[in-house]
Amino acid sequence: MIIRIVKMQFREEHLEEFKNIFEATRPKILEFGCHRVNLFEQEGDATTLFTISHWDSQSDLDNYRNSELFGHVWKQTKSLFLKPASAWSLSLVS
Repeated sequence: MIIRIVKMQFREEHLEEFKNIFEATRPKILEFGCHRVNLFEQEGDATTLFTISHWDSQSDLDNYRNSELFGHVWKQTKSLFLKPASAWSLSLVS
């Protein structure tokens, strides 16, 4: 299992737009071998959001990241950022 964490900082005026994109896209992401994907807000900073997704494998995550869906959604999302995103892929050690 792979856990993917993506940290994104948005311009305040674009928060609702991104939340709408996320909610519309979530069911489609789950079709790529993703067990769940959630959106979190940093305490005390509503402009910093995190997605945390759980994937069957790195290849499932890669298939999503190489998909037309990801290309379209990422292009939309990047235009809303205040700063570039950061991302980490984690696998369980113990």
